[in-house]
Amino acid sequence: MAGTKSILHESRQIERAVSLIGMGARLQVLESETELSYERLLRLYKEVAGRSPSKGQLPFSTDWFLTWQPNIHASLFQNIHTHLSKNSPLEPVDLLIKAYQLYAEQMTSCSLEPLLSITRAWRLVRFVENDMLHMTRCTRCGGHFVTEPYPNARSFVCGLCEPPARAGKGSGAGGIQLQ
Repeated sequence: MAGTKSILHESRQIERAVSLIGMGARLQVLESETELSYERLLRLYKEVAGRSPSKGQLPFSTDWFLTWQPNIHASLFQNIHTHLSKNSPLEPVDLLIKAYQLYAEQMTSCSLEPLLSITRAWRLVRFVENDMLHMTRCTRCGGHFVTEPYPNARSFVCGLCEPPARAGKGSGAGGIQLQ
């Protein structure tokens, strides 16, 4: 019985790793979110992605999540993640995977490219969990948006209600056109 549980556990770890690799997760995310060895993850990555994983450090700054367009994407993802975490029994890694799938589906249904990568989504969750970023309610639309930890919440207005002057002028990846 214990052997069966061990095989099922390892199988689940491999499924999670394959899902994350398929979404484009970096190797550091896989190492953090699974119990598989580095060597096993490396072989699995090459098998699934057909190439070696990207090298280099993961993005660490909170700044990216606070700029206009990335903030809208990050806020959508984080709202999905928060909703699922309150309403489902999923383990944290499965919650990340499901929330990212729903975010990507929403972008596709709107004919937009997901601007948020799975690696950035993973990092965003960690920033929120560690109080480096917060979710703040917009005083105009009532939506919840990713913000710095200590904004004046009573006067916060989101980037959709009050976009920056040049917002929506281009049509880059994940572009949101304002009329």
